[in-house]
Amino acid sequence: MSDSPLIQFGLVGFGAWGRMHAQSISMTPGAGLAAIAAPSEASRDEARKAWPEVQIFASHAEMLASAKLDIVDIVTPSHTHRDIACAAFEAGCHALLEKPMALSLADCRAINESAARNGRLLAVGHELRLSSQWGEIKRIIESDVLGAPQYVLVELSRKPYRQGASGWRYDAARVGSWVLEEPIHFFDLARWYLESAGNPGELYAVANSIDPSRPGLFDNFSATMRYPNGAYAVVSQTLAAFEHHQTVKVTGTKGALWAGWSGALDRTLEPSYFLKVFTEDKLNEVPIARHSGEVFELREEIAMCVRAVRGEGKIIATGEDGLWSTGLCLAAEESVATKAVVDVAAFMGR
Repeated sequence: MSDSPLIQFGLVGFGAWGRMHAQSISMTPGAGLAAIAAPSEASRDEARKAWPEVQIFASHAEMLASAKLDIVDIVTPSHTHRDIACAAFEAGCHALLEKPMALSLADCRAINESAARNGRLLAVGHELRLSSQWGEIKRIIESDVLGAPQYVLVELSRKPYRQGASGWRYDAARVGSWVLEEPIHFFDLARWYLESAGNPGELYAVANSIDPSRPGLFDNFSATMRYPNGAYAVVSQTLAAFEHHQTVKVTGTKGALWAGWSGALDRTLEPSYFLKVFTEDKLNEVPIARHSGEVFELREEIAMCVRAVRGEGKIIATGEDGLWSTGLCLAAEESVATKAVVDVAAFMGR
């Protein structure tokens, strides 16, 4: 790999998480940060100071027209994803697209169609699949140590969200909803863990907000997905708490596991985490070889993209996965609004 040309990344978006992407690209062997596009002059000034050797542009269109890129890393507000991703594919670039993939099923499908039409790779930012902790759970399930999975819980208790650049994360028109922010990761993990059961058949969700001025942005949210074989998953989040604490539990026909991750800040470099497996009346703590946390998983995601662009590996979360995780979030929102069970297949077929 050391003799191969660098895979040239163009980064669109230079907010808090965009800066993390820039750092991860610069730290990843085989990756080169060639260009950054940011709409605000303040962000561009920060980018110039942090990366003086990198080309800086005011828009993704300018960047795509001028820079020689292999892949575009899109870290922008959710409502912009379709336009930027499709422009990247039309320009001959692959794309790493932060979740949610888009704010509607139609936009997700349009992105996938553009990638296929132009013969480009699309990776969706479900980086938890690459985690040394959350990914290990999938490997344990596939090893049949737990037997057939029957129940999955993915739960998060954390402090409120940051406002985001120009307050976009608290603007429903731009963020879509808070179900599409972090619970989308949990729907993706639950569907991945229960992959052997097929796709969920029914979904029911409840939610509420602690601020009457933004009733559509849910501080507390829970959903249950039921599968045709009787297995089910629970996805739950509260943003009205403190720090950052995530839990996953899985029970199967032969055993169970419990995993937890805690940090005073969601991107702390010193989190605590564990993974325990109980089977055959024995409890074992599974060693986690690498740090667990979204900063570390982001680095794994960038490395995955480098390998995939070189034809040396696969994308772990594809556009189809992104479509499903978005769809499950939107189905959950419909269930909250209607107070009714949603038929998932019918919803995804719209």
